[in-house]
Amino acid sequence: MTPSVTNHTALRCGEHTIAFGRVPRIMGVLNVTPDSFSDGGCFDSPAAATRHACEMARCGADLIDVGGESTRPGSRGVSASEEMDRVLPVIEALIQGSADRGPIGVPVSIDTTKPVVAREALRAGAHMVNDVSAVRDPEMADVLREAGDSVPVVIMHMKGTPETMQERAHYDDVVGEVLDFLRRRAETLEASGIDAARIVVDPGIGFGKRLCDNLDLLKNIDALRALGYPVVIGASRKSFIGQLLDRGSGERLCGSLAVVAQCYQAGVEI
Repeated sequence: MTPSVTNHTALRCGEHTIAFGRVPRIMGVLNVTPDSFSDGGCFDSPAAATRHACEMARCGADLIDVGGESTRPGSRGVSASEEMDRVLPVIEALIQGSADRGPIGVPVSIDTTKPVVAREALRAGAHMVNDVSAVRDPEMADVLREAGDSVPVVIMHMKGTPETMQERAHYDDVVGEVLDFLRRRAETLEASGIDAARIVVDPGIGFGKRLCDNLDLLKNIDALRALGYPVVIGASRKSFIGQLLDRGSGERLCGSLAVVAQCYQAGVEI
């Protein structure tokens, strides 16, 4: 099966439309967690998170991705109730605005693998679902169908779970295996009633990948784009950049920008 939409010019996100052109759109990552690898604990209060999201939007972020559960290598999951306690107040504040600040004005994505969290986040006003498990839970497809055609979904490649993924980081052909996985997951979603125009793919840089695997994927973005769906690349400050530069997570800006330049050259959408 090939996607019914192959030359995407835009992504509909609720009342927003993200137009694609020569310059990639930028996703601002908002970790409302105490233990994310780069900024854990920096924005784990609704006030701090909201301020940071608005600053990212002011600086040019085209959408904001809110996550309440760390997916760093070795991390353990949290309950759905704890995850919702973290993300829902932030999403509501971004969507509704406040007395001294209006709505954020850009699409807001919920980064979760839990259908109940996704459903409540969408009810709170989120516009997109970012699922690092690639909709492994069949109930997530139900949530997406209920949400309607204006809610896109990002599906990502990962072996295992964040807690175990680095133990399973071996590939005979990482590019072929990632492409095959994403193609099959997209086909399953389309067969379940999710329109191809709503699907975005992410190769999962740093998720159960060795240094060589991450570099191979970045060198073969053209093959990923040939699947016909918009592509998300999330590589900012990740450990493979630290391995290349021998730098801690707070000193990986130059390496992160080099990846962005590669994505720009390859025509990555987000």
